[in-house]
Amino acid sequence: MLIALCALLGLAIGSFLNVVIWRLPRGESLSHPPSACPHCNTAIKWYDNLPVLSWLLLQAKCRTCKEKISARYPLVEATTALVFAAVAWKFAHSIWTLDDLLVLLPFLYIGAIGVALALIDLDTHKLPNKIILPAYVITPTLLALATWSMGQPWTWMLRALIGATVLYIFYFILCIIGGMGFGDVKLAGILGMCLAWLGWDYLIVGGFLPFLLGGLFSAALLIARKAGRKSGIPFGPWMILGAFIAFASAGEISAWYLHTFM
Repeated sequence: MLIALCALLGLAIGSFLNVVIWRLPRGESLSHPPSACPHCNTAIKWYDNLPVLSWLLLQAKCRTCKEKISARYPLVEATTALVFAAVAWKFAHSIWTLDDLLVLLPFLYIGAIGVALALIDLDTHKLPNKIILPAYVITPTLLALATWSMGQPWTWMLRALIGATVLYIFYFILCIIGGMGFGDVKLAGILGMCLAWLGWDYLIVGGFLPFLLGGLFSAALLIARKAGRKSGIPFGPWMILGAFIAFASAGEISAWYLHTFM
């Protein structure tokens, strides 16, 4: 039940994230005007704005002008639903306990902004401060609530702050050298906080995977001649993907590595 409810919440949040991903980089209001067809500017009725379902029922076309609606909209909604369902599967067992709900909140929040940041970075090669900077207040607050509700020692929060600092400094050094943008540095602090709160193995795996995944992707582009050595490739999506994989299975990955190589 909890997984299903979180998936439904993810669909609704994903619908809003589509608005954020489109409007925020353009400096537009997130609340006004209401959603409209980008081709004919007809306001979208509520029954045509149901996540994924409306896109399928309308056969990916605007009801008024019949222009095609990008598949990106339902994909964002479905991806957010999958992320929320995965968070529920990983971090909670009951919908009826406050402890489980409070543990979910920081990771649902990171999942939502992660989807938005990844796509904005792909579109604009930028990670907007309007999403990242508030996360430096919201994330530790939610983690502190989760720590308190679980009755865990506050060394968990100390570990989270150390993880944020370590990953921030590491990316800051790379930024000075010239390998990263400063948006990646700020994102690293947020991800490092959440990863280290769970454990040092999460921080190590989540810190290493983006470079592995990004490196393999860059190598594939070079081999396919889709990019050159000086091509700018957004790194934020790989940071987020690496962190999500670590959230899901850092223990299994670290155990496999130790068993295989050490």
